[in-house]
Amino acid sequence: MTVVPVRVTLLTQRACTYCEHAKVVLARVGQDFDISIDEVSLQSDEGRSLASRHGVMFAPGVLLDGRAFSYGRLSERKLRKELSRFRVAHDPR
Repeated sequence: MTVVPVRVTLLTQRACTYCEHAKVVLARVGQDFDISIDEVSLQSDEGRSLASRHGVMFAPGVLLDGRAFSYGRLSERKLRKELSRFRVAHDPR
């Protein structure tokens, strides 16, 4: 059975302490969950487009498999809970 990682898109900006916090949280959570992380700058055209489309008001923005999850300070507890739901939803048993 092939497990497809949850695609995490992290929308960041320069000199953002919450962005650095989000990277630490994602690294820690990535030890327990199969995730792939793409970092996109909010200064880029792609970043501005994603933020606008998903209602991300400020950095960091987090999208899970292309859907808005959060913005601002990332809650590790909330992220783990959501990723557990992904795991259950994608379990082929």
